[in-house]
Amino acid sequence: MNKLDTELLNLLIKDGRASFADIARQLDISRTHARARVQDMVESGLIEQFTAVINPEKLGKTISSFIDLKVAPRAIEVIAEDLASKPEVVSLYIMTDLQSLHIHTLVDSHETFHKFVSEYLFSNPDILSVHSSSLLKRVKHRRGGARL
Repeated sequence: MNKLDTELLNLLIKDGRASFADIARQLDISRTHARARVQDMVESGLIEQFTAVINPEKLGKTISSFIDLKVAPRAIEVIAEDLASKPEVVSLYIMTDLQSLHIHTLVDSHETFHKFVSEYLFSNPDILSVHSSSLLKRVKHRRGGARL
């Protein structure tokens, strides 16, 4: 990746709906060149998808929690796949110790969160421990991916 590609990606991260004409104008390149560079990045897999960033508060999803689980290593993949399928789970990561999951949930109320943990976490004997914290205040967050 060269400097132009980095600048192009940063423009798309900021506004994935930017037209090729707008991108070209900001980078002082032709519209055809801008389109070709984006298409190359899509074809190479560098750009995986274009997506919308949703404001969860506008959907009534105001309780953002982070959960760290210790699980029986033999069950980590099954538990991860099962939890990842739940609508409350925004993101889920298997950590390097191969017995921990880091989960971000987003729900509309503490009652909904309690139902989620009761139904899917506390009832699973392969989940050995649960640590949860809810978001108090966002100070810095990513919108649309990593800044390059």
